[in-house]
Formats: sequence, structure tokens, C-alpha cells
Amino acid sequence: MTDPNLPLFYKSPRPLQAARDADLSLRTEPNYAFAAGTNSVPLMAVEFVAACKQYPILFSDGPVVQPVALLGLRTGENLFVDADGAWEEGAYVPAYVRRYPFIFLENEDGSQLTLCVDESADAVVPGRDNPFFVDGQPSALTSNALEFVKEVQAQNGYTTEFVAAVTGAGLLSEKRADITLNSGERLSLAGFKVIDEAAFNQLPAEELVAWRDRGWLGLVYAHLISVSSWSGLVDRLASRD
Repeated sequence: MTDPNLPLFYKSPRPLQAARDADLSLRTEPNYAFAAGTNSVPLMAVEFVAACKQYPILFSDGPVVQPVALLGLRTGENLFVDADGAWEEGAYVPAYVRRYPFIFLENEDGSQLTLCVDESADAVVPGRDNPFFVDGQPSALTSNALEFVKEVQAQNGYTTEFVAAVTGAGLLSEKRADITLNSGERLSLAGFKVIDEAAFNQLPAEELVAWRDRGWLGLVYAHLISVSSWSGLVDRLASRD
């Protein structure tokens, strides 16, 4: 059973250790089967422009609001991963997915971050083909993973600032999507929020200038543009069914 306190996908994350992981490797061929059973993943603000071309960008409804990329219309179904675990060619793969099985874990007071790997991931295998460590030192794989996770961590801060500005300005409104497929099946998605375009357009001019200077205007427009991606999800689902 997955621990509800752990981030999405992660089951057994633990620190990477040279002595313990000297004979462990990461599979060289990417496989996204681990993401096939989720219909949304967290999205960073810096990804909005790339992601809006394929995914509706929504805001989760809950104590902690965060942007997510909608990957499917049914719970537990990712329309961008096929039966072989391949992500749809040409479609943007969110950083949250690309980061797996690596992650930073904080100590109790949040003062220290440690690079960890989910040892239960199918991508973590015995062998030396793509090792985590070479001669007791982090390999290029591990060093690159560390830099990537650092970048994700840094971008998360910018995303949090943007979300705080959007919520503070009262721009988010709850939405519900009711979809009828060609087969007659009816789907309903709820529990998400979007930016109210009319409310956004009423922001004072000086606030819009401040948002422009922070790079937030482009994020709002990318979010609004992403609404057109709903039809793409419907087409993908129809082609599968």
C-alpha cells in the first residue's frame, strides 16, 4: 500500500549511498509505465508554455493549491502513456515525471536536503550498466540527477510565489467539466480551479505591470490557452476506446 504522505509515484524513497548502492544502476531506456495510472501530475510555472500545447493546466482544489497538468479524463488513466510504457511521441513530458525515481527529502527542520531514489522503482536494477556510483564517487548519472532535482526545487519556489499571487488576488474559481464521448459515455471532472479571465482583466494597471515584471502574465495566458487542450484529450480517449 502506498503511503499517502509520500509524493505521487514514490513508495520507498531513501538516500543514495555509495557503500550500499555500489552495484545498482538505472535502466538506460526510459519507461513511463509508473505514470500510466494517474490522470494528473504537478506542473511548475516554468513549464506552462510547453505544457499548454497538449494539457489543460488546472489548479488543484485543496489546502495546498498547486498547478497540475491534466493527462486524462478518467481517474487512473494517463492518455499519453501506451501499453509499453512509452510517452506519446512529440508530447511534452512534465519535469515531475522526468525526475522520477529521484527526489530530495528534507530533514525534520527543513535545513538539509538529501538526494534520494525510490528503491522500489522498476528503473532501479542490479548491475553496472548505468551505475549510481563509480569508484565510490557519484557517477555522471547521479551528478546530473542532483542538478536536475536542484533545478526543480528552485523552480518550485517561483511556482509557489505565482500561485500565492493568483490566490491572493482572488482569481481562482471552481470549475466542473462534463464530457459526453461519441460512445455516449458521460464523464465528469470536478475538484479543480481555473483562473477567471474576467477577474484577471479587472486587475489594476499597476498590478499588471508588477505581474509582467515577475514574468507572471505569460503564465496566465498559457493557462488560459491550455483550455483548448480539452478537445485533444477527448480525441485521444475516443481513439483508445
